[in-house]
Amino acid sequence: SFCSYHHASGRTCSCVAGFKMKNTSDWAFGCEPEFLRNFTQETGFLRVPNSEFYGYDKGFAENLTLRECEEQCSKFPDCQGFQFQMGDVENKASRCFTKALLLNGARTSNLPGDVYVRLPKANLSSFRKNHNEITFDCSPMKSMRLERTYKKSNENGGLKVLVWVAVALAGVEFVCVAVVLGFLYWTGKENKTESQGYKLAAATRFQQFTYAELRKATLGFRDEIGSGGGGVVYKGVLSDGRVAAIKQLREANGGEAEFLAEVSTIGRLNHMNLIEMWGYCAEGKHRLLVYEYMEHGSLADNLLSSNDVVLDWEKRFAIAMGTSKGLAYLHEECLEWVLHCDVKPQNILLDSNYHPKVADFGLSKLQNRGESHNSSFSRIRGTRGYMAPEWVYNLPITSKVDVYSYGIVALELVTGRKPTGVQMNGTGETVEQGRLVTWVREKMNGAATRTESWIEDIADPMMELGEIDKVKMEVLVKVALQCVEEDKEARPTMRQVVEMLQFHEDERAMVFS
Repeated sequence: SFCSYHHASGRTCSCVAGFKMKNTSDWAFGCEPEFLRNFTQETGFLRVPNSEFYGYDKGFAENLTLRECEEQCSKFPDCQGFQFQMGDVENKASRCFTKALLLNGARTSNLPGDVYVRLPKANLSSFRKNHNEITFDCSPMKSMRLERTYKKSNENGGLKVLVWVAVALAGVEFVCVAVVLGFLYWTGKENKTESQGYKLAAATRFQQFTYAELRKATLGFRDEIGSGGGGVVYKGVLSDGRVAAIKQLREANGGEAEFLAEVSTIGRLNHMNLIEMWGYCAEGKHRLLVYEYMEHGSLADNLLSSNDVVLDWEKRFAIAMGTSKGLAYLHEECLEWVLHCDVKPQNILLDSNYHPKVADFGLSKLQNRGESHNSSFSRIRGTRGYMAPEWVYNLPITSKVDVYSYGIVALELVTGRKPTGVQMNGTGETVEQGRLVTWVREKMNGAATRTESWIEDIADPMMELGEIDKVKMEVLVKVALQCVEEDKEARPTMRQVVEMLQFHEDERAMVFS
């Protein structure tokens, strides 16, 4: 199914031709095929323009024609379709994503690619002819009253005696079972943990590690590559040779069941701009998470003036775009809405190609789909300088707290300045600076009385001015300033941020094409 979101009308979803709703009273079940899914027979593809599916890529290839992309999908019986995007100014090569599952669909006029859904060739012409989509409301479910009737059984004296005898025997058995269970609880607690872990590993395809395995992988937790309020991150090499980032959590007060439930939630999140989790360890008091290792570390490390490699403007804009897509997925696209609550440069990691991936998203509060506000946070979360005013004034917490933090990060990408406090300049001297948002607004408003560009005033001096796209930078700054409005209702959603940045890129591509 495809889902779209509008701030006024809310969320709506639709089934592709050849598919129907599974449950007309609950949209969360999605759509199911109207045909027998047996792709060993001859198949064809139905084009759905300006659409995409997040995650569940079976394969990826570049420089393929549309026909070659079809052939790639047709080779495999479990390929459900593919996403095809022609080359543009930014990415000259065409891109082909074959899909193992068609989940988390989105369809807007701004999306540059098309989705091709795999259907039996015998039914393809009829599906094309009847390409009338079924649209249904994705608003929260309404309550339904179930009719129940209770009948009182006829009383019987002999039956009463048998019941009392059975109750007495059951009481004796209950005592015996309680004694045995108590014994097993104290002697077999570790075995129970393993059983829960195996069930979780089977459900999420995570690997369950022992504490000894991770201790060996990190050589005794020696190579520390990062730390924060949640724990310390170490670099390690797993037994199969993969380099991993292993996070040892400091707080384990929630207990085993709560930890495994939260890890299970992370396992259901899948997006190209979210860090991938490979496994976990829940052994005794130890709680560890195993992630993919990111070669270029955090965005915070790459923005330091002491760093040898300076991020150019194109990389910075791509990081802002990718981060916004990852957060939009957490807020609106995944099955469970997740609030990050600590968006900052330290939690945006960069791979070998400087593509951004948001980290530490799963250890935050989950937002129920049916609630517009969530004030059940037990304590203030986040980092000074990136926290929205709602935390300070004890207002209801919504996804707009992440939007505010994203706006601060975007301004930091443009200016190279931290939100508050002291910063090192290019000569290594410490310089006092005021609040970043106020400083940017003053530069922007003061430009009306001067002839020079305010963009040059705020741009990070580490960047080459000749390489900066001033129009694109101005768009990012204005979007960021909308995100950091004091009134949360005046801030856009992350999906709207993606659309504003994407619209500008598409418009620029059309101008230069």
